[in-house]
Amino acid sequence: MSRVRFDHIGITVSDLDTVAAFFLGLGLEVEGRTFVEGEFIDTVIGIPGSRTEILMLRLPGGGTTLELSSFVRPDPLPGSPDAAANELGLRSVAFEVDDLRATVEAAAAAGYALVGGIGEYEGVWRMAYVRGPEGILVALAQRLG
Repeated sequence: MSRVRFDHIGITVSDLDTVAAFFLGLGLEVEGRTFVEGEFIDTVIGIPGSRTEILMLRLPGGGTTLELSSFVRPDPLPGSPDAAANELGLRSVAFEVDDLRATVEAAAAAGYALVGGIGEYEGVWRMAYVRGPEGILVALAQRLG
């Protein structure tokens, strides 16, 4: 069996700049931005004639990347912007932060509210969900102690 390594998480969005600004506000950095079209992407995603703009974001210091993709063609299909945590499918993207309250306050100042509240798990983690642009659920967790 081939060795497996985690490479990236991909999220398809409508407004690439707005979603990018949200994640940049959390502290991610731009790795690159480009358009992709042609035989390669048509084959991989199974949508002939597609064209997408892709923005790759990374954590400071490297590691797993976040791919934001916005389709130029065909038109994007609507998602479930108000999906609850128990709806099937990819539900959240999670980040560990140093100061959860400050991160939540910064997100709120940018117009992104908590889904519920800030919870604490067995004195080890403090965690909250923030609903970002286009309904993206972002789990923010702070290790305690």
